[in-house]
Amino acid sequence: MDSRSAGAGNEVLYVDIYIDEHEPRRGILDLLSRLRPHWKEQNIQMKTFTEGITNQLIGCYVGSVQEPGCVLVRLYGRMTELYVNRDREMEMFQVFHAHGCGPQIFCSFQNGICYEFVRGTVLDDKLLQQPSIYRLIAAEMGRIHSIQPKCGPPVEPLLWTKMFHFLTLVQGKINSSSTEQQCTESPVALREVPSFETLSAEMESLKKHLSRIDSPVVLCHNDLLTKNIIYNHKEGMVKFIDYEYADYNYQAFDIGNHFNEFAGVNDVNYSLYPGQELQRDWLLAYLESYKHSTGREVAVTEAEVTQLYIQVCKFSLASNFFWGLWAILQSHYSSIDFDFQRYAMARLTFYFEKKEEYFGLPVSEREARGAALSGMRCSVTTL
Repeated sequence: MDSRSAGAGNEVLYVDIYIDEHEPRRGILDLLSRLRPHWKEQNIQMKTFTEGITNQLIGCYVGSVQEPGCVLVRLYGRMTELYVNRDREMEMFQVFHAHGCGPQIFCSFQNGICYEFVRGTVLDDKLLQQPSIYRLIAAEMGRIHSIQPKCGPPVEPLLWTKMFHFLTLVQGKINSSSTEQQCTESPVALREVPSFETLSAEMESLKKHLSRIDSPVVLCHNDLLTKNIIYNHKEGMVKFIDYEYADYNYQAFDIGNHFNEFAGVNDVNYSLYPGQELQRDWLLAYLESYKHSTGREVAVTEAEVTQLYIQVCKFSLASNFFWGLWAILQSHYSSIDFDFQRYAMARLTFYFEKKEEYFGLPVSEREARGAALSGMRCSVTTL
């Protein structure tokens, strides 16, 4: 065993072992003999969590999974090192934990990490619609977004660098111009993955439009689907887990990305996308938390909610495009039994369906204030 720096002021223990994803028990027991030497092998129980579509996640415990001391072992998905920065992930683990927003990371090993189990239950999709729950989520995101970077050069948003990286990896994995005409003629009813040329042009269009929007760059989770939210009913709180994509990014992207996740993963259904009333109430709770956590006046105006609502609508497009590219890559590399191609089509189809509507929303604060005063209703249609 040795230690490797995670760049956040502390060092993360590194254990030089590889755990077989097909028969993980032996390797996990070897790992636990070093991390939990007082645990007797015959008493160690393991529970496989099946919610994830990127990695394998296995809970290890003596007694009950909900008792203190349970650890999680995550085995990285096949080829995920191509698009996930594992060193940065460990840094984010430490930052979230240092601010009381995430679990402690215990160690890394050749093909995974081991970290503290967060007590509670994985959030159910239906609970996203409940005000008492979504306000907790909004407030927690507001607290995370208020975490300031250490002194140094200004932080840059993750979005465009990561999206360009995805696009580069996609090149050569999909057809060139064979589907371009089809996509151009019928963008809302995609029957095949768009060509590389189409995707490249769309990314440039997105970047050009969203670069005009003054969304703050904050510490973001960037992947807040329900399975990454732990709800502790007894304590009345939520915690976010899994930081593979956590980094500094646009505030409106993180929120818009979460709203997209209302549609689900296994069976994407955009009729579940939150309506304007829910979004505005969510954003009000978020802004109150964000302002309070950054030491500003907590009072939130209608114009502020409207401005953020519009920004979130626009950045939700980037979220769908981002995960559409990701799913194309996963369809070629992942060994997990999931229809990534279908998922990519669902995300990209909704992107094309909403693009014209969301591009047409006002951009400036002055326009947003005028929209609020005139009672603007930016309705969100569904598939």
